[in-house]
Formats: sequence, structure tokens, C-alpha cells
Amino acid sequence: MKLVSKAGLAIAAVLVAGHAAAAVTTISDASLVNSPNLYTNDFGAVVVTTGGGNGANVGNVSGRNDDGFSGPINLGFTLNNFFGHDYNQFYINNNGNITFNGGLAAYTPEGPQGATQPVIAPFFADVDTRGAASGVVHLNTSNANEVIVTWDHVGYYNGHSDKLDTFQLVLRGPGYSVPAGEGQIGFFWGTMQWETGDASNGANGFGGHPAAVGFGDGVNNGFVLESSLHNGVSGVVDHKSIWFNINDAGNPTPVPEPETYALMLAGLAALGFVARRRKSS
Repeated sequence: MKLVSKAGLAIAAVLVAGHAAAAVTTISDASLVNSPNLYTNDFGAVVVTTGGGNGANVGNVSGRNDDGFSGPINLGFTLNNFFGHDYNQFYINNNGNITFNGGLAAYTPEGPQGATQPVIAPFFADVDTRGAASGVVHLNTSNANEVIVTWDHVGYYNGHSDKLDTFQLVLRGPGYSVPAGEGQIGFFWGTMQWETGDASNGANGFGGHPAAVGFGDGVNNGFVLESSLHNGVSGVVDHKSIWFNINDAGNPTPVPEPETYALMLAGLAALGFVARRRKSS
């Protein structure tokens, strides 16, 4: 049973209700790009839990758990201006997200903006890695100024591994030389076969309260994918990816595809040419 986490979820729901003026921006599903592969197949080390909710298996080297988290973990750099704050430590949460300031054992998403900590969520859902066929969560910090968290073929609550999800989060520091078309934060999804755990009113991995994708500041302001909390979100993100940069206002904004960026530049150049012709005439 998930009594502790359910109590935390009730508190989160009250907080959401008490902030009717919260600003939630939608990220269009059309911003996603086809991505047959993850960012990297070098997953790194198994994440061992240090706390959390139901059956967290704290300290178990297998990494198998439900509602557990690990942290604080040093980023190795400073994530600047994320919703106006700087962070140099983070927590990896089994349930498809990372947070700052504290771990998160909540398993039913009310949207990342409903989380009680600042959150980055490639797929906030009720991950349960205790099933026989489930993989676990991994952390790769082998490259300077870059952190990669992978949820590798993970199952869902309650111990199910008949359907599995694979997804990855890439987080980069200011010292990283970002290639064209990429960004500071990347979400990559592989095969996505489920979106809801049993305790979120799901059945066979679907229905109830589906997964959320996006960002939140811990006080109900956030940026969420258009299909977040909607049936079918797993199919929307299946074999897709998206990059984000943090703008001067501290908000994550999608990075245009290189082709889109080139078209934008061509359009601006054309507008400039027309303006010059008009001025000269």
C-alpha cells in the first residue's frame, strides 16, 4: 500500500487548488521530433535509493524499488536560472523525474507544476522496478558538465513488467559546448508501452491518471507537454525527442529543429531584403 505517498499527494492537490492563478504553459506535441535512438546507450551506474515511499529498498544495490529516490547528488556544475534559481545538487526520483531541494516520492502526477519541489519530468508516472522483467534507473556523469539519467525498460505499479518504458533525461551545465540544434535539457523516449500505474486508477498500464511531461517550479507554475495527463501520452512520445534551453526569464523553451531554424533565418533575410528595396525605392 502507498499510504505515505497518498498523504503527500493529497497535500499536493490542496496546494494546486489554492493556486488558481498558477501559470501553466503548454508545449505543443508538434515540437517533438522523431528519434529512433536515445541520446546515448551508455547508461552509467545503477541508481541506488536513499529514501522514498513504498518498498523503496533503501541501499539495495540492485536499484529495484517503488517510489524511491536518490540524493542529494552533485551535478558537477551549476544549473543557472531554472525558474529564477540556481542549483548544484539534484534528486533522482524513480517515478520518472528529477527534483531540486528534496526528493519526490509522489506517484500520481497532477502535472509537473503540481509537484512540491522544482521538477524536470521526462515522464512523471508510477514507475515500479520490482517486476521480474523490469530494468532500473541509471546515472551517467562521465562527461564534464553533463548529467544523463535513464529509466531503462522500467515497469509500473504494482510490480508489473508485462509492458516497459524506456526514456532518458540529458542535463547540461554552462561549460558544455552545445552543438547546433541541441540544448541544455533533452528528453529522449524509446519504446513506451504504458502510462498509468494501478494506484493511479490505471488498468494494464492505461486509463486513470496518465503520465505528465514537462517542468515545474514547485509552486504550481510550469511548462507541460500538450498530451500530459491525457490518455495516449505514451504513444505521443514513443521514439521522440525534444531539446530545451532556459531563457533569460528562467523558463525552459523548446529548441527549434535545425531545418526550422534555417527557414526562420531565411524568412528574416527575405523580410530584410524587401525592407531594403522599399527604402531604396
